[in-house]
Amino acid sequence: MDFDLTPEQRELRDRAARFVDEELIPLEVDAERAGGRLPDEAARRIAARARELKLVAGNHAVEHGGQGWSALEQVLVHEELGRNTNGVWWVMGGGYNVLSRGTPEQIERYLLPTLRGERADSYAVTEAGAGSDAGGIAATAERTAGGWRIRGEKWFVTSGDVCDYDIVMVNVVDGDRRLPTLFLVDRDRPGIDVVDDPPFTHTFPHGHPTVRYDCEVPEDAVLGGPDMVGRGDELQNEWFVEERIHIAARCVGAMRRLLDEAVGWATERRQFGQRIYDLQGVSFPLADSAADCAAARLLTYQVAHMVDAGADPKLVHGRAAMAKLFASEAAYRCADRAVQVFGGRGYMRTTAAERFLRELRVDRIWEGTSEIQRLIIARGLERRGVERMLSPIREG
Repeated sequence: MDFDLTPEQRELRDRAARFVDEELIPLEVDAERAGGRLPDEAARRIAARARELKLVAGNHAVEHGGQGWSALEQVLVHEELGRNTNGVWWVMGGGYNVLSRGTPEQIERYLLPTLRGERADSYAVTEAGAGSDAGGIAATAERTAGGWRIRGEKWFVTSGDVCDYDIVMVNVVDGDRRLPTLFLVDRDRPGIDVVDDPPFTHTFPHGHPTVRYDCEVPEDAVLGGPDMVGRGDELQNEWFVEERIHIAARCVGAMRRLLDEAVGWATERRQFGQRIYDLQGVSFPLADSAADCAAARLLTYQVAHMVDAGADPKLVHGRAAMAKLFASEAAYRCADRAVQVFGGRGYMRTTAAERFLRELRVDRIWEGTSEIQRLIIARGLERRGVERMLSPIREG
């Protein structure tokens, strides 16, 4: 494999890095002190600047208003975004990849205006009794004279406090069968209520409210059209694989910033007449973190190369699980070590290491817990064999 970047890819990476350094990082402490919320003016400025720099919607086709990036190019940008705390980058905008699987009418109504920054989506999957086990989803859609009746309650609806439509996973009731299906649900429909907006460990600009649905939607609300009834798991798996690769990339970016700041501090800070970096109790944990970061980076780049090379989707699924598992666990270890290096300052919320310690914790949970990633990997080892699951070379 050739990990050398083209001049265009290097320019993209550097453009994203400058955006993070110049636009996002300067807002972190103010965002933290404000509980994560950004002034509307700042959010609009960031979104406009991101579109101006063509850093939005890299995962969507150019003809839909996206950038048409390869998987590797998406990783390059998300790695840079991962250096930003407080989720300031969330206000850039964009759209979930499953929207590209919509009908032409749905693409016109939902995807295109979302990528223009005129609409905002959220993804409603988790329920009180259905987290990692998507098969436990209780929300339903039943046919009515004019379309569908959706009933259910969704938890952890990321950006559900600022969106104007939701992508909702429910089971279509068809006699005794329950068919997992994604629906596009406009928030202005009667019968949709935010019943809780709990605070979370991190302080990000958007929340993760609990949303209750008891509403009517039209016949054409099924994402992808009538042929996609019962195929919600298929679409959702596409989303999960992409999200897991992106999470791994952002964890790599977080480790890079943690190491940069911790090494910078430790080589300047003096105690007992010497730099604390010269104490093995300080420098050795940072060395471990550097090894973690390098390994996570290689694994993440490699799975992106697999996607771009058209590798077996099942192998990509397993390798994406490995990347997400390893990178998220490693990043949390790195944050914990960095906090220790900073000492008391590491416990201040104005220190990036402290914020990362809180924020990286969720990467081991959302888009599939670490335990779910281990289950995916273990099943892959059994079904596809150890050599195929571990090989760094794309199988023909």
